[in-house]
Amino acid sequence: MNSRRLIASIAVGAALALGTTGCSMISPQATTIQYSAAEGVNVHNDGPLDVRNAFIVANEDGSTGNFVAAIVNQTDESHTLRIELGEGSGAIPLTVRVPAKTTISLGAEGEDPILVENLDTLPGADIPGYFQSGDAEGSLIPVPVLDGELPYLAPLVPSPAASGIGG
Repeated sequence: MNSRRLIASIAVGAALALGTTGCSMISPQATTIQYSAAEGVNVHNDGPLDVRNAFIVANEDGSTGNFVAAIVNQTDESHTLRIELGEGSGAIPLTVRVPAKTTISLGAEGEDPILVENLDTLPGADIPGYFQSGDAEGSLIPVPVLDGELPYLAPLVPSPAASGIGG
């Protein structure tokens, strides 16, 4: 009789363990899903340069914005990041040269953001962004366009009299 109780106890314990952990066996772990934990988007493993937290802070009507990002070059050579914001003939070309073993933080750490004129994208929307460096094919990623409502983004809104590079 004791062996039946032992087998029953083991069966109940196994069923209980399986029942309480079964969901985690078939569900993906959230910690293994890559995402951008900030306002912007990241471009990794597509050429020698990594782009981190890329976004645009635009004025109210979305006509002008400042491109903000950290661009990381971990290689021993200088590289150029080519960016196109928008699509087709209206795409706005930008380039950033990044020296070897350097991170350029556009819009932070004393670096100016890149002024983008003729943006034509309202805050709250995304604009297609094509990023390419080195011999890589490049990546097309939607870049968020933000406004200056948050206090730390307010200084990044372009001033009405600003002029710079871009379309």
